[in-house]
Amino acid sequence: MNPKKMLLAFSLLALTFPSLQAQKTTLNRPKLVVGVMVDQMRWDFLYRYYDRYSENGFKRLLREGFACENTFIPYAQTVTAAGHASVYTGSVPAINGIMGNEWYDRSLGRTVYCVEDPTEKTVGGNEKAMAMSPRNMWATSITDEMRLATNFKSKVIGIAIKDRGGILPAGHSANAAYWYDGSSGSWVSSTYYMNELPVWVNSFNSRKLVDSFYRMDWNTLYPINSYVQSDADDKPYEGKSSYDPKPGFPHLLSAQVGKNYNAISSTPHGPTYTLEFAKSALLSEELGKDEFTDFLALSLSSPDYIGHQYGPNSVEIEDAYLRLDKDLAQFFAFLDAKVGKGQYLFFITADHGVAHTPGFLKEHKIPASVIPYGKSAAENAAIAKFGLKNIVEASDNYQLYLNYKTIDSAKLDLELVRKFIIDELNKDPNVLLAFDNRNISAANIPLGAKEMFIKGYNAKRGGDIQIILKPQFFYGLQTGTTHGTWYPYDAHIPLVWMGWGIKPGKMYRETYMTDIAATLAAILKIQMPNGCVGKVIEEVIK
Repeated sequence: MNPKKMLLAFSLLALTFPSLQAQKTTLNRPKLVVGVMVDQMRWDFLYRYYDRYSENGFKRLLREGFACENTFIPYAQTVTAAGHASVYTGSVPAINGIMGNEWYDRSLGRTVYCVEDPTEKTVGGNEKAMAMSPRNMWATSITDEMRLATNFKSKVIGIAIKDRGGILPAGHSANAAYWYDGSSGSWVSSTYYMNELPVWVNSFNSRKLVDSFYRMDWNTLYPINSYVQSDADDKPYEGKSSYDPKPGFPHLLSAQVGKNYNAISSTPHGPTYTLEFAKSALLSEELGKDEFTDFLALSLSSPDYIGHQYGPNSVEIEDAYLRLDKDLAQFFAFLDAKVGKGQYLFFITADHGVAHTPGFLKEHKIPASVIPYGKSAAENAAIAKFGLKNIVEASDNYQLYLNYKTIDSAKLDLELVRKFIIDELNKDPNVLLAFDNRNISAANIPLGAKEMFIKGYNAKRGGDIQIILKPQFFYGLQTGTTHGTWYPYDAHIPLVWMGWGIKPGKMYRETYMTDIAATLAAILKIQMPNGCVGKVIEEVIK
């Protein structure tokens, strides 16, 4: 080649090479994102037991992390599925479709479970178990957007004891979602993700770690008389497990070895077991090992089971959080060692809070009540007036679904029936307000609360009439407690960020669970989910 032409060729290559190199430059992102949702964690649990927490669990989070102290759920029906879907989609039930753990489907004439999918099959465990997928969720998740942004090179795995807690955060395009099958004692998945379990999952299941936890029973971590932040043990308004002679400690699990594999779900061994499985997932799937950010979406289901049964003022809940603190400390140490301290982004939040047990509040002269399940006085009045036994077709999420076919067949005026039931409900001393869901804007409640009902009502899946009970009043049993309302005890949740790109601090500006996905999108430099209504929490990334 002519020397001049060779020189020109080398000059052009030199000019081109920097641009080629620039195309290969990796964006500045963490190696791994770890999201932890604690099922049924009120915000105050960060501080209620603070003096008893270790230095490297919740205290490390608050010391090294950024706490958004005034984070709320922005919609009314504060339940598990809606919470998990809204955190990860940055959306609300009105848009993402997940308006509850279940809802009534008029076209099918039955209640639909949030992640049921009859077109799929369970992989592993009990093959007769209901098959699952995320198809009932209409919006993308932040985990979907992470996959899209990297042309599906990022890995996403969701894990929880509850199926909905593993499936909804993982999104539509996840590599896998796993949940626990209590009938077999195994972690399982769905044909939506895979046709058979990976070797590492089968290996983990074969260890039957549940039996090892059962042999330890459940005794208090410390002397029971040191649990001064709790009510007395074994109160009449606490629930009792089928295997226990009484509600209080000790809880005898050793007799369940090899048979009742579901019992671990309602003990503090559940989060320990979940995090052990998560560690195996991280190592076996090599999460955080290449230039593409991976996402591990975890939900710790057991606090919800424990809280429902014993209540938030029980010794059981205090002990569960003291043990969870130790679990988190060990998990942080694991992440530091396997991914690298400062190389992973961690956040912790909750899907909802919880109400005090009414029996406990009544002992202290605070208004509270449990309303037994069954037909309300308003429904009975409507039956008597119009002569139709099934004038209400179904009820769920504090909503009534009127029976259109029955009302039409009887040639009754639907609007007259609707108004009569609403008027009767509003005569009930337990009811704060009942209103027509087609006209929420006219409801006589404060604007902030009104917006929560607007965001929580899904026009395709919602009922006709919304019922709001008084604060600390709920439908349920005489033992234990629940959640599901717009009140702060159900809607005020923790949100703490730690790790990659996070500077220590805290703020008290009001934020919402829907802001988490928007903030993650900004940190990761990716598109926010397609139904996102949240805003970036700028203080977290400044």
